[in-house]
Amino acid sequence: MGNPMRIRAQVAGSNALVKVLMSHDMETGVRKDGAGKLIPAWHIAEVSATHNGKSVLTAEWGTGVAKNPFLQFTVKGAKVGDKIAITWKDNHGDSRTDEATVS
Repeated sequence: MGNPMRIRAQVAGSNALVKVLMSHDMETGVRKDGAGKLIPAWHIAEVSATHNGKSVLTAEWGTGVAKNPFLQFTVKGAKVGDKIAITWKDNHGDSRTDEATVS
């Protein structure tokens, strides 16, 4: 399931700027270990975000995203106290959801 995401959501005018740091190894499937064997692909495949339960972002990722990916986006109309939830699912079926309060 991975470590908790670090999510920061701060009001900027009439919007909120959301910054997310996800903890995931993000293997491409083409790298080899010390014995020369391929390390199987293991990467975040889907990311979604909600603002007070309403979907505001969906993304499909592939193997080209770096280890411990960082994501930043803006949510229109967010106010202090609103909830932002981020969910990721990887190609092995693991998932994680974390939530932050807009400040």
